[in-house]
Amino acid sequence: MTLSGVHASYAADPVLPRQEDQGPATADHPDWALQITPYMWAAGLDGNISPFRRAPTIGIEKSFSDVLDDLNFGGFVNIWGRYDRFVVSGDIMYVDTTDSHAFGPLPPLGPVPPGTVVNGSVDTRQFTATLQGGYRVLDMPAFTLDALAGARFWHIANDVTVSALGVSRGYGESFGWVDPVIGARAFMRLTQKLSLQAQADIGGFGAGSRFTWSALATANYAFTDRLSVSAGYKVLDVNYDHGGHVYDTRLSGPVMGATWRF
Repeated sequence: MTLSGVHASYAADPVLPRQEDQGPATADHPDWALQITPYMWAAGLDGNISPFRRAPTIGIEKSFSDVLDDLNFGGFVNIWGRYDRFVVSGDIMYVDTTDSHAFGPLPPLGPVPPGTVVNGSVDTRQFTATLQGGYRVLDMPAFTLDALAGARFWHIANDVTVSALGVSRGYGESFGWVDPVIGARAFMRLTQKLSLQAQADIGGFGAGSRFTWSALATANYAFTDRLSVSAGYKVLDVNYDHGGHVYDTRLSGPVMGATWRF
């Protein structure tokens, strides 16, 4: 399963494209559109994190293959709806990763015998949901532009387990925040089947994270009126530092998705 999972928690927001507005509205189908897009994000990770309160901040730089090695499960889906010029978007991301290390053999440390190996693992679960509403400010046959505003919800849970000499100890901690976001989404039809899309947003502004931004560009190909595929590139950056927790990271990499329209 080629999905992006990350060592600690990171994000995602509305992604992949739409091929809506394939033709004029009819009496049976008013001027509305609904689409669902499961997608894959082959993201690498770069940044600084402190997943536990009072823990030291750690620099992380991982390629997508490194991230994939730690992945237990990852799921990404985007839902997009429009009625007349009003639009709504929902994006959901869930990632579960485990980063394991062995330390040793250790030198004599009091009651710890020499040569002891200590095994440690950090299990991270992240749920992120982005909800936005907006209005289509430009609506032309080959080009549309939507203005968007909403919020991105983050929840991160971390569990660390350390074991040595047959004895295990665990500790868990979770936290979350909400980022207001504003953005825009542009769609350009090149041919009946081929199109381009770009989307960007900024947010945080100190209300949740200090600052966050994302950008996405894709090329889209429609096989039928109901099915299209997309490929492109996405970047998501966030700088969160509050209450001893630090998430100052950037996720970036190719995206691929399939869109079903109703």
